[in-house]
Amino acid sequence: MNHHDASAPPLPALFPFAAIAGQPQLCQALLLAAIDPQLGGVLIEGPRGTAKSTAARALAELIDGAPFVTLPLGASLEHLVGTLDLEQAMAGNSVRFAPGLLARAHGGVLYVDEINLLPDALVDVLLDAAASGINAVERDGISHRHAARFVLVGTMNPEEGQLRPQLLDRLGLCVQLANVSHAAERQAIVRARLAFDADPQAFRARHAAAQAELAERLRQARARLQQPAALPWPDDVHEAASALCIAAQVDGLRADIVMLRAARALAAWQAAPAVLPRHVHDVAELVLVHRRKGGGPAPAEALPSSRPVPPNPPGAPAQGLADPAAGTAPPAPPSQPSQHDAPSGERDAPSAASHFDPAPSDTDWGALPPMPVALQRVQSAPDALPRKGVSAAKKA
Repeated sequence: MNHHDASAPPLPALFPFAAIAGQPQLCQALLLAAIDPQLGGVLIEGPRGTAKSTAARALAELIDGAPFVTLPLGASLEHLVGTLDLEQAMAGNSVRFAPGLLARAHGGVLYVDEINLLPDALVDVLLDAAASGINAVERDGISHRHAARFVLVGTMNPEEGQLRPQLLDRLGLCVQLANVSHAAERQAIVRARLAFDADPQAFRARHAAAQAELAERLRQARARLQQPAALPWPDDVHEAASALCIAAQVDGLRADIVMLRAARALAAWQAAPAVLPRHVHDVAELVLVHRRKGGGPAPAEALPSSRPVPPNPPGAPAQGLADPAAGTAPPAPPSQPSQHDAPSGERDAPSAASHFDPAPSDTDWGALPPMPVALQRVQSAPDALPRKGVSAAKKA
């Protein structure tokens, strides 16, 4: 639970993470980033009202003692990284560093709404700290470093502007959300929200067991990665990641590294003894969706050997979210297999290729075969432009 000052007014109840329905990829990405914050954060693209901020706040509640810090759109660089405390320096002739939002977010979630509208300098600092876990400040004659290990969650509406490709590549995972178009699923989400608004405490009580199970499972997964030589990557895992990144035509090697780290986080979530190629396949789209060059195939096309995730071995923990949460949304129609509460993709998911069209051809644009066109002779108006001879005769 988040720490809160007893003298301050009580905070409003949060919608439980275990009750979020209709956004399985979003839940998966947030959980992976919480297991390994050095993935570089999560970018959530999508329209308003798709549970972006709700999910980010709910994630912080799963992490014991985690603060939830929001970066205002008009924040300055000093507000973010911290600055020299001038009042203390003038009063006591001592130099004191005043921590910024990065220090406050240590151990928790730093939420940035409309990250695409932030100045590039602030985004650079955010990404540096998210990837390294350290905030280094050198200005005003002082040098200061402090821990800043947090889960970065940035949201954006692509219609309001894009991030530069250099910054986009540095964000570890990306989820592209869309409006819910299935009527039954839409109604279930609305009913859950109305039930929460009517009686938040009763709603949270119904999901308390699932919420506690998620929090404990997240704690164990994070602890597994802290062990020495935890979950190494065998050769076949490296081969799978390389093949996917080459097929996606990504620039550089950052995608390979993030994909391997995300696969390891997923293995830790599943309590697997080792990282397997299927873990790479399950996280590939989250890593590649914002890095793929035009014409690059989706993961399902890049590796024909990709197969559905096998069920858990006997005695192993379930790979999806808690079962009580899974009941908050109805199953999808046969043409759209359900993915609710499945952070590991253990249920059949739609092919990643369905989200990306193949390379465009002439037929995509309604091209027609060449046809002969008759040409007509156009006669100019006789008096439109006077001829030189006529003009000379008039002057004479």
